Amino acid sequence: MDSINHPILEQSFAVIDREIGAHPFSPAEYAIVRRVIHSTADFEFKDLIRFSSDAIERAVAALRQQVPIVTDVSMVQQGIKTLVGKTFNNPVIAAVEQAPNALPGKTRTETGMLACWQQYPQAIFVIGNAPTALLTLCNRWQTTSVQPTLAIGAPVGFISVLESKAALAATPVPQIRVEGRKGGSAVAAAIVNALLVLAWEA
Repeated sequence: MDSINHPILEQSFAVIDREIGAHPFSPAEYAIVRRVIHSTADFEFKDLIRFSSDAIERAVAALRQQVPIVTDVSMVQQGIKTLVGKTFNNPVIAAVEQAPNALPGKTRTETGMLACWQQYPQAIFVIGNAPTALLTLCNRWQTTSVQPTLAIGAPVGFISVLESKAALAATPVPQIRVEGRKGGSAVAAAIVNALLVLAWEA
């Protein structure tokens, strides 16, 4: 099957292939790491991305079955909609848009994420911006047997970011996680887009 990647993207990947050096990743893991590096021009991500053992396989199978993708914010949603439309047309829901009003003591994104989890508990959950939303989900996942297909934990910043990633690491949820303070909407979208290409080419 022909690649669904743009030719310029393929040229960028070739540059990354030449410059990245030795790495421990499987081909599927490397496809994700390479796309994140492409979206950030930051090779440090090769030392920050963590994969649980069955995360990619589960995600690829679920994407092909059109499982919903829940993003924390609209920017992540916009970053994946084009490729979703070219591949499997999964429902893509931005949690923040599901919460006109926040629950007491919570942000709109946290509130929307809880609503999405109740409606789509086995979705792929993608957090690129809101560490409090990731913390809220992790608290729920620690107390229920219903697990999502995949959690992508890539919030960026200084407040609650490290704590949210540590909380995700402590759950049994299949996950792709960016350690440290780095991450962001572009990183989270790149991870999903790489998974979509893997699923399409499988």
